[in-house]
Amino acid sequence: MRNETSGTQTRGTLELTLAMVLSGTLGVFVVESGASPFDVVFFRCLFGAAALGAYSLARGYFTGHGFSPKKLGLAALGGVFIVFNWVFLFEAYEATSISFATVVYHTQPFFLVVFGAVLFRERITAAKFGWLAVAFVGLVLVSGMRPGDTASLKGLGLALAAAVLYALSTIVTKRITGVRPHLIALVQVLVGLPLLLPFADFGAASRLGGGWGWLVGLGLIHTGLMYVLMYAAYQKLPTAKIAVLAFTYPAVAMFADWAVYGHHIGLVQALGVPLIVLASLKVTLVRGAAPALRTAVRAPEAASPVATRSA
Repeated sequence: MRNETSGTQTRGTLELTLAMVLSGTLGVFVVESGASPFDVVFFRCLFGAAALGAYSLARGYFTGHGFSPKKLGLAALGGVFIVFNWVFLFEAYEATSISFATVVYHTQPFFLVVFGAVLFRERITAAKFGWLAVAFVGLVLVSGMRPGDTASLKGLGLALAAAVLYALSTIVTKRITGVRPHLIALVQVLVGLPLLLPFADFGAASRLGGGWGWLVGLGLIHTGLMYVLMYAAYQKLPTAKIAVLAFTYPAVAMFADWAVYGHHIGLVQALGVPLIVLASLKVTLVRGAAPALRTAVRAPEAASPVATRSA
């Protein structure tokens, strides 16, 4: 029995690690596509819906799907937050760099804590408050903003906006129970199609040429395959391990940004990265601070927008 449990966790670790590595390459796919953030997200939703729909159909998830009008509405609302979360994050890539935007984006757990206190009157313990302060110091260091550096300021604002939308999506989606996360993710990307249709520039998209391969990859690999790997891993791993492995994503993203584009953060900014990572990890592992992760691990049919944490 112990060997079986160990084998299951090993498989889950490999699945989640691969998912996070794939997630870390997302920024490269976005930039290399050459498309605008709105076009990128629209076609990610289109190809991602095709991938998730085909997988869910093959696995028979549409039978006894568990959706009620209320649950469907919550999934759609979460989709609104997720879709614009992607738009803001991809805009941040353009304004600054993949590394900078990814690190700032990982302040998500702190917004969950703040929203929990404001919306649900959850008490912020002294420990949580302390880690929030550590994260703020890290954020100030990572921003590395200098007078007149409007690009960094814009990128910082966009990445923070993306993190806020992720937190809102988590709060909404965690209220959905009895529905497989694959189906919730499918609803959310389907919502993105009519939502972004007015903003999509099909004329510009038609001239992308080889950029279409990167867009298809975003849908099939970074939305279809990656989500399937993550949801499979969540069923096999404890929350603590999920929280730790999640930081493979920013590490790979920073390496990819350096390897492909030669971008790297400065020395002062580098000092802020471990502060944000450590504080985020501590807050995530504090009892009651990680609703998305706990929901994801609970059962195969539980809802989890934690995939959006991987952009």
